[in-house]
Amino acid sequence: MGVKGLHFHDLRHTDNTLAAQSGASLADLKARMGHDSDRAALIYQHATRDADQKIADALSARVEAERNADTS
Repeated sequence: MGVKGLHFHDLRHTDNTLAAQSGASLADLKARMGHDSDRAALIYQHATRDADQKIADALSARVEAERNADTS
C-alpha cells in the first residue's frame, strides 16, 4: 500500500471501528463488511463505550425532564 507495515486489513479495521463509534448498528457493520454472521461485526462493538455513555446521559436527561414536568 506504499506505507511500510500498513495493510489493507488495518484500514478495514479502522473504518469499522470508526463506524461503530459513530453509531452504526450491528446490521450496518455486517453489511459494510459483507458478513452474514454477527461474530465478525461484534469485534467492533468494543468501540461503542463512548456511545454507551451518550445513551446513559440521554436517558438521564430524559428522566430528569420528566421529573421536572411532573413538578410543574
